[in-house]
Amino acid sequence: MRQLQVLLVILIFAGCKSKQEWIKNQNTGNALGTTYSIIYISDQSLDVQKEIDSVFRVINKSLSTYIPDSDISKINNGDTTIVVDQSFRDVYFNSQVVNLETDGYFDPTVGVLVNAWGFGPGKPIQLDSTKVDSLMEYVGWAKVGLKRDFTIEKTKPEIRFDFNAIAKGYTIDRLGRVLDDKHIDNYLVELGGEVLTKGINKISLKPWTVGIDDPENIENRGGAAIIHLKGKAMASSGNYRKFRVDEKTGKKYVHTVNPKTGYTKNSNVLSATVIAKYCMQADAFATAFMTMNLEDTKQLLASRNDLDAFIIYIDEQGKTVNFMTEGFKEIVVK
Repeated sequence: MRQLQVLLVILIFAGCKSKQEWIKNQNTGNALGTTYSIIYISDQSLDVQKEIDSVFRVINKSLSTYIPDSDISKINNGDTTIVVDQSFRDVYFNSQVVNLETDGYFDPTVGVLVNAWGFGPGKPIQLDSTKVDSLMEYVGWAKVGLKRDFTIEKTKPEIRFDFNAIAKGYTIDRLGRVLDDKHIDNYLVELGGEVLTKGINKISLKPWTVGIDDPENIENRGGAAIIHLKGKAMASSGNYRKFRVDEKTGKKYVHTVNPKTGYTKNSNVLSATVIAKYCMQADAFATAFMTMNLEDTKQLLASRNDLDAFIIYIDEQGKTVNFMTEGFKEIVVK
C-alpha cells in the first residue's frame, strides 16, 4: 500500500512538471487602409476574428474620414447633432492631452490642411501663402469643444477633424483589450507597422521582437534597429514613405503638416519611434515629434518616465544620426 501511495505521488508530481503545450493563433487581413497581423499564444486553438472585425467596424463608423457617413465625416461636413460614441470621446480627450503636452504641435484640427495638401479624402488645391493663411482660420484645438451632451461644437463650421495620427494606435489598444477580455496573456498586435505586446512568445520562450525601418533604406524593413518589446506599445512616424509629388511642378511634399504654420514640415528629423504603455500615446507623440524642434523633443522626453524614443535625424554636417533615450537603449537587441 505504501509503495502504491509513493507511486501515486510520483505520478502526480510528474504530471505537474509536464511541459505546457502552447498553440500559436493568428489572424491577418486588411483594415483601415493597411494590413494587420495579430498573434496570440494560448493553451488551445482560438479564433477571435469576429471580435476583430467588430472593432474595425466600430472605428470606421466613428473615425474614418474616408467613409462619407461616418460620425467624423458628418461632423466635418457641419452636422451639429451627432452624439459621438466612446471611440470618438477617447481619441478626443487623449488628443487634447497630447496637444497640451506638445505645446500644440499635435492638433487633429488640421483636417482642412491635410486635405488641401493632398493627404486626405478631399481634393488637393494649389496653395500659396495667402491660401495657407486663410485656411489657418480653421485650425486650432481651442476652436473646438465636446459638450456635455457629447455633441461637438466648433467656432467655425469649416473646421475639420483628422484623427488619423492617433486612431490607428487607439484601434490597436482596442484589439489588445479584446485579447485581454479573453484572458490571453501573451500576444502581439500589429497594424500598419504599429505594435502592442503583452507577455512573451511562449512557444519560443523569447520576448516579442520588433524591427524598426531604416528611413534611408526603405527596402530594408526593420533595418534601423531591432528591439524586445514586452507589455508596451510602439509607433513610428516618418516622411520617407508618405509624400506627394506635384504633377505640375515636380515638387515633393511630405505628409506631416505643421499645425502652427499650415505648411508641410520639411525637417531634419527622418523618423520618430515612440514606446509607451498605450499605442494611441505612442502614435500621437511620434507624429508630434516629426514637427517639433528636436531639442524640444529631447526636453519633453527627459521630463517623462513613461515615454521612450528612437529618433533618426540629419545633423548640421549632413550626417545621419540616431538619438535614443536610456530606456530605449535597454530594449535594443545587440
